[in-house]
Amino acid sequence: MSADATSAQAHGFVLPQTPPEIENFSAYIHIPFCRTRCGYCDFNTYTQLDFPNGASIGQYAATLAREIEMSASYLQGVSDAVAPRIDTVFFGGGTPTMLPASDIAAILEKLVENFELAPDAEITTEANPETVTHTYIEDLARAGITRISFGMQSAVPSVLATLDRAHTPGQVRKAVGWAHKAGLETSVDLIYGTPGETMADWEASVREALDLGVEHISAYALSLEPGVKMARQIRTGEIASINPDMQADFYERADEMLSAAGLQWYEISNWAGPGHECRHNMVYWRGGNWWGYGPGAHSHIDGIRFWNEKHPVKWAQALEAGEFPIDDGEVLSVAERSQEEIMLGIRLAGGIDAGAFPEALLDELAREGLIDVEGGRVRLTLRGRLLADIVTRRLWAL
Repeated sequence: MSADATSAQAHGFVLPQTPPEIENFSAYIHIPFCRTRCGYCDFNTYTQLDFPNGASIGQYAATLAREIEMSASYLQGVSDAVAPRIDTVFFGGGTPTMLPASDIAAILEKLVENFELAPDAEITTEANPETVTHTYIEDLARAGITRISFGMQSAVPSVLATLDRAHTPGQVRKAVGWAHKAGLETSVDLIYGTPGETMADWEASVREALDLGVEHISAYALSLEPGVKMARQIRTGEIASINPDMQADFYERADEMLSAAGLQWYEISNWAGPGHECRHNMVYWRGGNWWGYGPGAHSHIDGIRFWNEKHPVKWAQALEAGEFPIDDGEVLSVAERSQEEIMLGIRLAGGIDAGAFPEALLDELAREGLIDVEGGRVRLTLRGRLLADIVTRRLWAL
């Protein structure tokens, strides 16, 4: 399929007929299926597994293969062009491990068929601990997965219950142990500030995560969109409200505990041992190129941002018709790209170039304890990390 054909047939936002020339990119694979929907979740996920028109869980890998083939045809532009290199792959969701390991292997094989895969490619899948077995993880390793990120969220049963998480704390330890035996890098996600969670609860969760021996830990403040179950529970008084001040205390305590254990923050919500940062997520924060596959997946290719139809059936129908399943998109202006570079870059421990900002503004932010300026770089302090949105808006207001 030619570039002209695919762009002309794109569903919704139309990609440029002449594809951007890129040497490398990352692939995000969205798997929208879940066993249950957690009360805090606003992601594009579905507990229904039997959608029609190629969108069911059993047909999903084959349908997604069409999208990979179309993207390769578009990015190569002409049949004899060199295929871009994929440096990282990330299976997210939803629960990617709802798919059979053979389907994850087939998706990776389709990427390899259509693109060059870097020899040291980082290939990550998210996983809910209750959806994996020792054999399943061994199958993932044989398929080419190099890294697993487990949704731990908490080590405290009462907190897990409030979050509607199905696993027990002991299952996380088993799953991480299986991953280590298979030679995979591991990460766990934690959520802090769940209604009813105490500092002692939070410390227990951080301590348990550290005791697992994982190379990477992510910690996210619980935030709720208005329509999710937990937001309704708070409105009706069924559970307590989220306390932002307590969340700030939780964050500071986590940073203290993780740093003492040798995990250093490299992005506001992420800590890792040296050399174990998530390379895929660094692509996002550095404004790199990635193509998102699957319902609702977002892409960014050389300043062009676009996103897919959210519903699995609409997504699959577009692909069946030979169209890109794009819902909408935008071409970022120079000013918008500059703003994104500030917004994303300031979240990183490496910070951003100080030369782009008035010295008076940087001095003011430093006096307020929000940033450090050293070696020509602007970096957030611990207080600045808690107020990163405010720092970003002030850096934007040049």
